[in-house]
Amino acid sequence: MGIGSIVFIVILIAGFGFFGFNVKKVISNINLGRDKKINDRKGERWKVMTLVALGQKKMFQRPIPAMLHLFIYVAFLLTQIELIEIIIDGITGNHRVFYPSLGGLYTLVISIIEVLSVLALIATFAFLARRNLLKIPRFHKDEMTGWPKLDGNIILYLEILLVFFIFTMNGADEAVHIAEGKGSYGFAFSQFYGPAFFGGMDIDSLHILERIGWWGHLVMVLTFMNYLPYSKHFHIFLAFPNVWYSNLDAKGRLSNMEAVTNEVKMMFDPEADPYAAPAEPVGEPQTFGVKDVTDLPWTGLLQAYTCTECGRCTSECPANQTGKLLSPRKIMMDTRDRMVELGDYKRKNGEDTHDGKKLVHDYISEEELWACTSCNACVEACPVNIDPLAIIVDLRRYLVMEESKAPAELTGMFSNIENNGAPWQFSPSDRLNWKDEQ
Repeated sequence: MGIGSIVFIVILIAGFGFFGFNVKKVISNINLGRDKKINDRKGERWKVMTLVALGQKKMFQRPIPAMLHLFIYVAFLLTQIELIEIIIDGITGNHRVFYPSLGGLYTLVISIIEVLSVLALIATFAFLARRNLLKIPRFHKDEMTGWPKLDGNIILYLEILLVFFIFTMNGADEAVHIAEGKGSYGFAFSQFYGPAFFGGMDIDSLHILERIGWWGHLVMVLTFMNYLPYSKHFHIFLAFPNVWYSNLDAKGRLSNMEAVTNEVKMMFDPEADPYAAPAEPVGEPQTFGVKDVTDLPWTGLLQAYTCTECGRCTSECPANQTGKLLSPRKIMMDTRDRMVELGDYKRKNGEDTHDGKKLVHDYISEEELWACTSCNACVEACPVNIDPLAIIVDLRRYLVMEESKAPAELTGMFSNIENNGAPWQFSPSDRLNWKDEQ
């Protein structure tokens, strides 16, 4: 085994090792949430995941960005074939190990990758323009300043570099192949630009350029992979489990708190003993609603990590459209930021510690929560089935049931329900008085 193969293996192990370390941190952060068992309707879940996560179904509600995203998405998937060959070549010291055995099929596959790379490059420049030159409102909200804006651009710059290294590698290698009297590989684009750009160089320079492209491709993939856990683009991996575990119930159906539901059922149970001592609580008592990320189910935290920050939820939100403070995208971003902060704090200071902050108040304000109309427009718009409304409802439950905080309009309604059995300020005996009016 040569020195090149040893260096390659060390870099590969370091790259995948650091990625594994960061994935472990992500899993640890998601596990801050409450346990939630989801194993129902498996056939439907596989179908939804195939259509929404793999098939990009909801993306095509906006066809132009959907097509641009599809170019990058498919190119990302198929480029992994070439990456597999690079890994095998790097370990064994071979060069294009699949080419002799696959022949024409190999040429077809690499040609498809080149075509998709060009389409991905076009899409990348289009996305850069959409984010930085065109005044698309959802990319210029308050929550998209600073790091979120830079993050969206960094990944696009990395994609440009990756495509540059791919075409440098293929073009120089094409020129080498011809210079050595072996003819053209016949790849879709490099068979033309390779001789045009690199044909006049000496063989040693061509080998150096090919190696620069080859190593650059590998380094960019490892850099990209290890950047993902720090970026919104981690949805590349998490979109699939997130969609599989997403809520399949009808959009208008809100969840009930189990403890409250059990109490109500007991009240209506004629067999229940009203004087019986309550059962001893098991473990630490749960709060009513959610005050921090540890009160959310782990699926809610998975959704926060999966958020692509595309802003489709916010652009469809009627509260946001009318100038209210609420942005469903910000709700998910705040949840993720709080989860990462608390996870880092616990790893540093011990699992049983807490930094004294809360998701509600410290990250998300009451004004944001009460602006929500519970219309589910954000849930319907999300291309990966994220449910910001579930988090909003649980945070509002905490405000009402733990802190006794609610807008005056709701407080009046609560009092009427308690006293009159209805939201209106009429006693039950007066409700039908309208029928006697002439």
